[in-house]
Amino acid sequence: MEELLSVAAVARRIGVAPATLRTWARRYGLGPSSHEAGEHRLYGANDLAKLTLMRRLITAGVAPASAAQQALAHKGEVKVEKILLRCEIREDVVAAVISAARSLDRNFIESLLRKDLDKYGVIDSWQEVIAPALMSIGEDWEQSGEGIEVEHLLSETITGILREKSLARKKPINGRPVLLASVGEELHCLALHALHAALSEANIECNFMGARTPFSALSAMVSRSAPPAIFLWAQLTKNGDPKFYREIPRVRPAPRVILGGPGWDRKKCTEVAFADDLALACSEIKQAIGA
Repeated sequence: MEELLSVAAVARRIGVAPATLRTWARRYGLGPSSHEAGEHRLYGANDLAKLTLMRRLITAGVAPASAAQQALAHKGEVKVEKILLRCEIREDVVAAVISAARSLDRNFIESLLRKDLDKYGVIDSWQEVIAPALMSIGEDWEQSGEGIEVEHLLSETITGILREKSLARKKPINGRPVLLASVGEELHCLALHALHAALSEANIECNFMGARTPFSALSAMVSRSAPPAIFLWAQLTKNGDPKFYREIPRVRPAPRVILGGPGWDRKKCTEVAFADDLALACSEIKQAIGA
């Protein structure tokens, strides 16, 4: 038998308040298809599909009345890729990503971000959409203490999309790969994924070491690959130890070292370059490989 869901269960599924569902039912006729007077409202699979489409269209900037018309006319399962996204103003895209994240709608987040990345490229999408959305979700969690699942879902979804971009590189323009790593016990490496994706978009090959790269692994990689540039990320101050670039093996030609993240003490790291944003990091690395 078909699973039937209560108003509260559907509200949790699609990320709206129960009162919103009642309003949609009263105003637009988007209620349970099998509801009878005097009985509890129970939604079936087709009802859930229409309501999901309604919420996604509104998230994408469609007026509620128009969204309701499209949802009522829809048959079958929701196909995210067929939803007309009207988010062209960047602030609207940020708001749509945040709304979809709060609704735990991973597929819709992916659809929004892939569209933006394809149109604007990794650097612009990161600086104008992804980073602002992450910051807003993070601030909500810090202030309320709730929504950690939203932040984790959004971060993991973004990581997956950026990894896709990193694998889409054509013939590399650099003879030796650039080295990217998060040092110490650093677990926060989403910005490093963004850099990897941006460099891949520019056809620059990288050896991506990821989170918690130990000094021994970093040293071995430098010795064996002699990278033209080394980018080291530290989000937390406890991880920004200068030894990670000062004590690595000497190779020729000497690599250009670039540091990123707020974990580094600039007063102690005067002999290397700093990159305060994704565009500058890419520029420093391109300069190092002569691109």
